[in-house]
Amino acid sequence: MRPGLLLSCLMLSTTAACRRAPPPMVPTATRPPPVRLDFQPPVDRVLTETVRAVSTVERGGASAHEEAELTTETRFTPSEGGWLLAQVVPRSRLVRGGPAVSVDGGTAVGSEVDTYVDDVLARFTLRVKLAADGTFVKLEAPESALEALHQVLPPGVSAPELERFFSPEALETRTRREWEARYSGLFRRNLTEGQRIWAVDVLPVGETQVAYVLERTVQGTRDTEYGDALVLSLRCLDALPADAPEELTDAWTTAGRPQLTPGVTCGGEQVVTRGRFIPVSRELTVKATVAGALWTVTTESRAKGLQEEAR
Repeated sequence: MRPGLLLSCLMLSTTAACRRAPPPMVPTATRPPPVRLDFQPPVDRVLTETVRAVSTVERGGASAHEEAELTTETRFTPSEGGWLLAQVVPRSRLVRGGPAVSVDGGTAVGSEVDTYVDDVLARFTLRVKLAADGTFVKLEAPESALEALHQVLPPGVSAPELERFFSPEALETRTRREWEARYSGLFRRNLTEGQRIWAVDVLPVGETQVAYVLERTVQGTRDTEYGDALVLSLRCLDALPADAPEELTDAWTTAGRPQLTPGVTCGGEQVVTRGRFIPVSRELTVKATVAGALWTVTTESRAKGLQEEAR
């Protein structure tokens, strides 16, 4: 048999004569395997986080700046088939006036402000009942914050705005919303790269608030000092699209169909470990125009340590 015929027979045997198609010559892209998060909080450990919120208001060429910083310590305890989250705030500070800026060749820095809020945060423990899968159940002893406020107010001094802020109903609503905006829809399910998860969130600005749908998109995983972690990108929706997925519509309906703020935008990132539950980091910048003023609010939280609880 001549070489040409031999080659032809060989090609025939690897194509037409094969019982199944040969593999492609060019490798095809494979989709990353799903990521599953199980809610497994650290037991007998103290999770320390730093929280920072920076807000800037611009109106008519003038701007105002405010920055709040907190250190939180969180403990998780098994309770009635679920979990009890207990969080204290050992340190907090509020700075008004902004970062260093040039003023006539010098610098002007923000000044630290003493508030009753700092004293209240230092006096009460936030206790949250969670289901086994991480679902928010209720706030335990929601009246404790208002009791702490009354303890720090001097005799004869009233603070109606703070009383509304720390009222049991407002505190539970705010705590539930914050937890669900971060963690609803993440646990005990398989998440694939590119998958989107939605939750309605509200941000206080001045004497009003802006509402939006927070869209979290799975970007993959990342190695962190606390282990392998899920990475989510964050963005805001100021309206439901005409072809909104059912899960998006359900999230908005469950939140009570709030009026979303036109023009609100945001971007950020959230990182949560896959094994033992550690909220590694979260950063979100929200921009909205309210009553002619442009608000820019950036919130950041980062895990700073996980230590064995002293006994």
